Amino acid sequence: MGKQEQSEPLNQPPAEHHDEDVGDKGLEKSMTLFNGVSIIVGCIIGSGIFVSPTGIQAQAGSVGLSLIVWVLSGVFAAIGAYCYAELGTLIRKSGGDYAYIMEAFGPFLAFLRLWIESIVVRPCTATIVALTFAIYMLKPFYPDCDPPPLSTELIAALLLVLLTAVNCISVKWANKVQDIFFVAKVAALILIIFTGLWNLVSGKPQARDSFENIFENTAKDFQTASLAFYSGLFAYQGWNYLNFIVEELQNPKRNLPLSIAISCSLCTIIYTLTNVALYTSISPDEMLASPAVAVLFAEKNYGWFAFCMPIFVACSTIGSANGVILTSSRLFYCGAREGQMPNVLTMVNKQTKTPIPAVILTGLLSLFYLLLSNNIYSLINYIQVSYWIAIGGAILALFYFRRTMPDAPRAVKAPLIFPIIFFIGCVLLVLVPVLGNPKDTAIGILIMLSGVPVYLLFIAWKGKPKFIDSLTDSITIFTQKLFMVVDANKEE
Repeated sequence: MGKQEQSEPLNQPPAEHHDEDVGDKGLEKSMTLFNGVSIIVGCIIGSGIFVSPTGIQAQAGSVGLSLIVWVLSGVFAAIGAYCYAELGTLIRKSGGDYAYIMEAFGPFLAFLRLWIESIVVRPCTATIVALTFAIYMLKPFYPDCDPPPLSTELIAALLLVLLTAVNCISVKWANKVQDIFFVAKVAALILIIFTGLWNLVSGKPQARDSFENIFENTAKDFQTASLAFYSGLFAYQGWNYLNFIVEELQNPKRNLPLSIAISCSLCTIIYTLTNVALYTSISPDEMLASPAVAVLFAEKNYGWFAFCMPIFVACSTIGSANGVILTSSRLFYCGAREGQMPNVLTMVNKQTKTPIPAVILTGLLSLFYLLLSNNIYSLINYIQVSYWIAIGGAILALFYFRRTMPDAPRAVKAPLIFPIIFFIGCVLLVLVPVLGNPKDTAIGILIMLSGVPVYLLFIAWKGKPKFIDSLTDSITIFTQKLFMVVDANKEE
């Protein structure tokens, strides 16, 4: 492989230019506006809409407050996405809030964000979504009993391996998977919405009962009601994922804000109308008793055709898992480019233009968490505080850039009230679980701080023994030969 075989550690500071598209020599600009919309919607609409209604109903207590939570969660996510659109068109580097925190506050805080997001949050999310896919795929074959032991884990592993392979082979293939299942999942939700509309028009008794006393049994405790809002926001997670791959987006000044605006509006409308439709056939008590409300809805409305709903949910989760792998691998890529991950993760295959080592690492971490799947849900609860601290840090970076780069060109400039409102919301989302569940919060903060010794040992420590550098170089060369990848940041 000649000169490309050996790579030097990448410890250069981030580029200062913001007006030019970066990444022309690396990742391919192959994503259109439709691809951008499908990635955001594909990441947001996963298994959450089919599972979260039960959790929100349990905390809100009434149909009316549940629907309000869905709408306000969508509005809050849209405000955050609007602020992120400004950041994404100002700092046009992949990596999302990691890149923004790096530019504003330096490498240490950026690394903590990178650590918690890339090592825990994203792989765990992909694992949970893959497990949901497996559960729903097996349900038609085992409607009244549990599937055989390990069958769920095996199918989840096969899905993760398949999607990892697709993302290694071609960006265009990964986009096609995203687009196809984006259409499939939206079609499934539209089917539910139109069924609910028919139930309302035809005067179905359950539809009348659900909306007669819409605020009956509303939660009186503010902390309990706020936890419903917390659950709603979890269902909208993914609104900022396109910012992680902005370098691959065609005409980001136009397509990034448009993609965000279209997808957030679409998701809020679909989520709210879907929940209205569910209440036309399912009572609040039935919703609390059912972990899979979409299946119960199908059984009540579609008769023998009810088997289609698990398939639709499976389609939804495929798109979500693919979106997580697609964007997560780019986060590794961006961290390595800044010298905060092994340099081999910056490398792309010259033919496919995909960061194969980063994609494979994401897949391997997801498979690792699959082995620990009994503890995954607790782990996700632990890192929610870290997640909202990081989002709040990105909004602080926006304030910083407003002060230090007031005249820099911005395709989008959010009115100051929006980042202020969103930042206050992030603070509340950190404080609510601290007051409600201090143990899980403390564990989450410890997970985030576990990146501190890693940073000190492998990044801040410059006088490491030579054998460590030699070992790293050997692994880098072996990986280059194995996957036919080259350093995207160097001239060919």
